[in-house]
Amino acid sequence: MSRETYRDARKVQLAQAVWQVILDRGISAVSVRAVANEAGVVVGSLRHVFPTRTELLQFSAELMVQRATDRVLTVREGSDPAKYALEVLKNFLPLTADSRAELEVNIALIAESPALPQLVAIRNRAYQELGNACLRLTEKLACRPSDPALVETARHLHAVLDGLAIHLLMEPPDNDSTWATEILKNELARISRNP
Repeated sequence: MSRETYRDARKVQLAQAVWQVILDRGISAVSVRAVANEAGVVVGSLRHVFPTRTELLQFSAELMVQRATDRVLTVREGSDPAKYALEVLKNFLPLTADSRAELEVNIALIAESPALPQLVAIRNRAYQELGNACLRLTEKLACRPSDPALVETARHLHAVLDGLAIHLLMEPPDNDSTWATEILKNELARISRNP
């Protein structure tokens, strides 16, 4: 394993430790020492990769956004735009243990952004990318690419998605979540019928 590959793997390991500390004890518990303990490394080793808590949180947030993006990019586009849109958007709902944990951590990192301005740009980029994805999907459902009249429809879809995510997060993880998927299906059908 090359030095660069090892360093990249170590960064991911430390980011995952950040996420676990946030899930277990909250964002305020994230310290270099707590993350090092969670990752099973010495503080000096962590500081060699991330000299500050800010850099550690910043990388953790960027990695989370990248993982969500990578998941979406694996969705294959088929002949049914509504099915494709549903599969893409389900990636942003806490429907699995991993996506639920990801959303919880993401909300904690967003809450931390007033104290860490470095997180603001990451938060804003993720929000913009999700908004752009909603717009592209809306255009695809309405069969009207690059139509500025669809911006409000896409914003509505984005708001529905965000609302569903929060509602799902407030329910116990083992609750049936098919109601949320049905609401999303209905919203996509509405866009297809009434572009």
